[in-house]
Amino acid sequence: MEKDILSIITAKSKNFSKGQRQIANYIVQNCDKAAFMNAVKLGRVVGVSESTVVRFASELGYDGYPGMKKALQDMLRNRLTSVQRIEVAKNEMDNKNTLTAVLSADMEKIRATIDTVSVESFEAAVNAILGARRIYLLGLRAAASLSSFMGFYLSLIFEDVRIVNDAYVSEAFEQIINISKEDVFIAISFPRYSRRTVKAMGFAKDMGAKTIAITDSELSPLAEMANITLCAKSDMVSFLDSLVAPLSLINALIVALGTRSEEKLSATFERLENIWSEYDVYDVFEKEQDISMDV
Repeated sequence: MEKDILSIITAKSKNFSKGQRQIANYIVQNCDKAAFMNAVKLGRVVGVSESTVVRFASELGYDGYPGMKKALQDMLRNRLTSVQRIEVAKNEMDNKNTLTAVLSADMEKIRATIDTVSVESFEAAVNAILGARRIYLLGLRAAASLSSFMGFYLSLIFEDVRIVNDAYVSEAFEQIINISKEDVFIAISFPRYSRRTVKAMGFAKDMGAKTIAITDSELSPLAEMANITLCAKSDMVSFLDSLVAPLSLINALIVALGTRSEEKLSATFERLENIWSEYDVYDVFEKEQDISMDV
């Protein structure tokens, strides 16, 4: 559906029954809460039956209540403030085991990513990175951890990998001023999307660089200007964003690139092992063994 759910509710409101009108009014006024309720809880809060809630979702044109709930969440994801996220998490995880709830949700995001990520786009990204002269990586705020992780491992495979930092508004542009069509620019951002990341991506594209977006959906502002888009599911968990699925996708990219550069990577690690050993980079613990001697 092209329209957001609130527009659909407004357009269909004349045909609603009394119970459906109650649901509609609650959703319009409390969409940030309704988006994370199951059908039973929404019905209880509004004062209607679960079946009325399910019929309401069908009346809007969704394939059951889960479809309507997803539409609400998609609409909200880039709108909620951190304070609203905390309130949502409180309602969502009320009386639940937080550890189990969060880990289960993360596993579901990885499963959803497997079902939705494009294998063709993944292979195109691998080929673009392999053929690049320089690789630029930009991820800000929470996504900075992803760009740093990815940059660390790509630097073991490629000679010119640049992690773009952005402490000041103009700094990102200064670091990518010489980007060209021979380079790849990888931008990472999830709701709430970083405006600076989007602007830097636009600059890289204008300079002719191959642009790769790692984001949550084709509706992301990064996807609009990316030559290649890799989608990984990322949902809000209280005041933070779950980056488990994006990290797993990045792991897959690194492994694929390493496999395609196996000979060079093996030589690099052989040198590193010698350096690590010579300069005592890692602690080596040898298990003490009791040696008994016959007397």
